[in-house]
Amino acid sequence: MRLLRTPEDRFTDLPEFAYQPRYTELADPHGGLIRVGHVEAGPADGPPVLLLHGEPSWSFLYRKVLPVLADAGLRAIAPDLVGFGRSDKPGDLADHSYARHVGWMRAFAFEALDLREVTLLGQDWGGLIGLRLLAEHPRRFAGFVAANTGLPTGDTDLPEVWHSFRRVAASARVFDTGRFIQSGTRTKLPAEVTAAYDAPFPDETYKAGPRAMPGLVPIRPDDPASAANRAAWRKLTELDVPFLCAFSDSDPITGAMAPILRRSMPGAAGRSHPTITGAGHFLQEDAGEELAEHVARFVRR
Repeated sequence: MRLLRTPEDRFTDLPEFAYQPRYTELADPHGGLIRVGHVEAGPADGPPVLLLHGEPSWSFLYRKVLPVLADAGLRAIAPDLVGFGRSDKPGDLADHSYARHVGWMRAFAFEALDLREVTLLGQDWGGLIGLRLLAEHPRRFAGFVAANTGLPTGDTDLPEVWHSFRRVAASARVFDTGRFIQSGTRTKLPAEVTAAYDAPFPDETYKAGPRAMPGLVPIRPDDPASAANRAAWRKLTELDVPFLCAFSDSDPITGAMAPILRRSMPGAAGRSHPTITGAGHFLQEDAGEELAEHVARFVRR
């Protein structure tokens, strides 16, 4: 596997993101050692909350969430998915698969960090990966927060807006990360923020991850990940792990998943599930502090 590593000087002077990066090396059967970057906030002995981002963002997306969780006494951990942020970037599209991304985050969270009694907040691909981890390792979890995400199997179609993004991601001559983030938010992002989303990718050769991920979402019943996701659904609907849906009111991509998750997850029954108003797909940008408050209350309860 051909791995690329973003130079550290690309991450200087990031707005509101002065966290000291930490690095973990994972042994990967397909490519030797892969370095995963992450940041943490809050007491080291606090209840752990794992914050998983999605496509095409990185842990910078959680800069408004991290301090709120830390102030609540929680240990907030925000890794970069392999191919994103400060993590190593497999340089070929074929190096990315749904199963590999689940395996990389499994190794990071449960083998390297040995997290137990963890609450996972997953948005976009963070939930696609996180729900698989919950289904496959339920004893590691104290709770799960789904925020604008789901677990597709390819048995039902996805919205046309998502198919459009999938086509653009695969074919665009330049994959404009900052512009894609802006298109999924309701607020106007300052230039320094969109630049921060571009920072992990010095040029197009670093963007195999962002280009590959839309194509890994199951859209057919016989997709390579469909069987594993169906098995995960069967397990999830039997688990009584506390479950919270914290979706925004303005996400055309995943909005329809909120009622499905609320009625399907046993741990969601009897809970008050917030709808965060005035926020788009990347609700961490539009309402990060509000999202964090809901997570903190959920963990405390």
